[in-house]
Amino acid sequence: MNYNLRTAALMAAGLVSSGAVALAEEGKSNPVETALSSTTISGYVSASAFFSLGEDSNGTLLPGRSFDGADKIDKINLDVVKLTIEKPLAEGDWSAGYKVDLLFGPDANTLATSSVLGNNNSDFGIKQAYVALQTPVGNDLIAKVGVFDTLIGYEVFEAGANPNYSRSYAYYIEPTQHTGLLLSYAVTEWLTLNAGIADSWNARINAAGADSNTTRDFGLQTYMGSIVLTAPEGAGFLKGAQLFAGVVHGLSSADADLDGDGSNDSIDGDPRTSLYAGVSIPTPLEGLGVGLAYDYRFTDRYRPGAANAEEYATAFAGYLTYQLSEQLKLGVRGEYATGSAGSWGFRPVGGPDNEEIFGVTTSIDYSLWDNVLTRLEFRWDTDLSSGTKGFGSPGDPEASAYVLGLNVIYKF
Repeated sequence: MNYNLRTAALMAAGLVSSGAVALAEEGKSNPVETALSSTTISGYVSASAFFSLGEDSNGTLLPGRSFDGADKIDKINLDVVKLTIEKPLAEGDWSAGYKVDLLFGPDANTLATSSVLGNNNSDFGIKQAYVALQTPVGNDLIAKVGVFDTLIGYEVFEAGANPNYSRSYAYYIEPTQHTGLLLSYAVTEWLTLNAGIADSWNARINAAGADSNTTRDFGLQTYMGSIVLTAPEGAGFLKGAQLFAGVVHGLSSADADLDGDGSNDSIDGDPRTSLYAGVSIPTPLEGLGVGLAYDYRFTDRYRPGAANAEEYATAFAGYLTYQLSEQLKLGVRGEYATGSAGSWGFRPVGGPDNEEIFGVTTSIDYSLWDNVLTRLEFRWDTDLSSGTKGFGSPGDPEASAYVLGLNVIYKF
C-alpha cells in the first residue's frame, strides 16, 4: 500500500480534507483508538446581506442565482448552518470511515436533496452521508457508498471555499449531489481516476431516474467519471496545479426541478449530459492564483403534448485570487454563459430566444477574528440576449443587475 497515493485519491475525490488527514496522522500515535475517538466534528455558520443597486421596483429579478437570489435581496439573511461528522480512513489495509454533512437553514431548501419521502421546505438537508471503504488493490481502491458531492465543477456549495460568495452560472447548471457508488484510484502521485454510478442526475436522495413513459429499470441509472492531473513536487512554481475533466450522464428523477424555478415539476425526467473541464494554476507571483472552467450541458427535453427538443447550456469562467496579506484576500470572477431558453430562467422553457449573459464578480475577504471570514462582494451581470431583459422587475425590466453583498462565516 502507498499511503501518499491513497491520500491523493481521497482528496481528489473529496473523500477527506487535508485537515482530516492531519488528524488521522496525529491519531496514529495512540495505540488505543476507538471508532468514536477518531471521529471529528466541524462545520460553519453563514449569514449574509444583499442590496440591489439597480433602479428596479416592485420586486427584483435575478435569474440564474443559486444562493443569492431575489428572496435574499435588501435584507439580512441566515444562509445555512453546516455540521460535519466524520471518521477519516486510517492508514492500513481494509480501513473504513464515514462522513455526514448536515445542513440547517434556507440554503438547505435551495440545494433540494430531500428524499422522495420528504420535501424541500423543512430548512434541513443532508448534503453528504456515505460510508468510505479502502481495499488494498494496487495503490488502494477507495469506495464511498451513499450520498456524495458531484464529481464536476470549479465551485462548491461551501461559500467560504470559493473565490466569491455568489455562485457562477456554471454552478447553476451542474449537478450537485448524487446517491450511489463512487470509486477512486490514484494511479500515480499525479494521476487520479474517479468513476461512479448513481440513481439520478439531480440531487434528490433515493430518487431514481425516470424516462418518459418508461417503467423504472436498472438501466436508468446515472453514470459519471473524472480524471485529475496534479503537478508533482518537481514542477517548480506549478507544484500543486490541477487539471480536471469529468462527465455526468443520466436521467433526472421524475420529481426533479427541471426548469430551475425552485419547485418540483410534475413531468417525467429527461436524459442529460454534463461535461466539465477546469484548471487551477499557481503563478510565479507569490499569493496569485489563476483558474479557468468550462461547462457544457445538453438535455433531450421531453414535454407531454409537445415536440421533443434538445436543449443546451454553455458557461465559461475565469478566476483570479490574490492573497494581499495574511488577513486580506481578493477574488475576481469573469463569466460568460449562453444556452437555450430556460437554462437560467431568463426566458420561458422551450421559448424561441436563447439566453446570453456576461458577469463580473469581485470579492474582498478579510479575516480579523479567529475562525471568522468576512467578505464584501460586488457583482455586475448583464443580459445580452434579445427581447425583454431579464433583470430588474417584471414591470420595469433592466439589462443589468448590480448587487452589493456582505457575508460572515464562522468556522468551527
